[in-house]
Amino acid sequence: MQPTTPIAATAFWVLSPGRGALCRQELPAPGPGQVLVRALCSGISRGTECLVFRGGVPPELADAMACPMQEGGFPGPVKYGYALVGVVEAGPGRLIGKRVFALHPHQDICLINADACRPVPSAVPDRRAVLAANMETALNILWDGGAGPGQRIAIVGAGIVGCLVARLAARLPGVELTLVDIDAARADIAAHLGAGFALPGDCQPLAGTCDLVIHCSASAEGLATALALAGTEATVVEASWYGNQPVMAPLGGVFHPRRLRLVSSQVGMVANSQRPRWNHARRLDKALQLLDDPGLDRLLGPEIPFTDMPAAMAELSSGRDYLPGCPVVIYPPMDLQDASCIP
Repeated sequence: MQPTTPIAATAFWVLSPGRGALCRQELPAPGPGQVLVRALCSGISRGTECLVFRGGVPPELADAMACPMQEGGFPGPVKYGYALVGVVEAGPGRLIGKRVFALHPHQDICLINADACRPVPSAVPDRRAVLAANMETALNILWDGGAGPGQRIAIVGAGIVGCLVARLAARLPGVELTLVDIDAARADIAAHLGAGFALPGDCQPLAGTCDLVIHCSASAEGLATALALAGTEATVVEASWYGNQPVMAPLGGVFHPRRLRLVSSQVGMVANSQRPRWNHARRLDKALQLLDDPGLDRLLGPEIPFTDMPAAMAELSSGRDYLPGCPVVIYPPMDLQDASCIP
């Protein structure tokens, strides 16, 4: 039955830099073309969401950084996030009971346009489905870089996006693939994903030989390593997001003699090479299909109860060590009568 009265929902909001809260809000009854989705889980994108939590979005990039179903504005109060998996409870009959993925912030009950909900393939579990937005980013990065069979490819930075890029690149026939990271413990996950591994200090044999280098470490040191690995007229894809932090790029040395091509990649637009045929919905559907890969479960991090999100985001954004992998927010039945309110 379609609800006809307002629905109480609870969402995670960044109230101000470094301060988050669970806030109650009322949703209207679903209108034509809308669905009511009850969250099963959502994923936290450590890089972007921690940047938002710390208040690090430059004012001039506020529009570019906005996520599709964001409410509020930077630096806060703002409701931000884009990796929610849930089940449709009300809306068009063909969707009721179906699992869907949506680029929606962390919220227990959501009102979403039906065409903004993408079906989760039956073979993809709820937790793994939260990686869809990151997988979509990884796919776009490979398109932006022009990755192809037989190439020597290096990926600098073994975070979630870097690892997903590695998993996709490893499927290219004949590729010579190396994942580079400052943490030697990442060698195990690199092997699991089908890639070789190297510490930055051990990359000299690869220097100046790579056809494609993808930088995902969000550090000046990582960018310097990426540029050093690129061969003559090779492409270096800058996939990191730095927010309002200045970055030193070593564009002296070999950069000009090797005629390197440094390109940006950002998921907000479909890669130019695919744009005539692909839209955002088709790309996201493909990302969800690519998650039919049990090996990707190694990239999932700790489970965080929705009620613990304010403390968890503060911890994630602190820079202190935290368990690796994409944190997965879970939404068990809970009593949130005391949730705070938007000021």
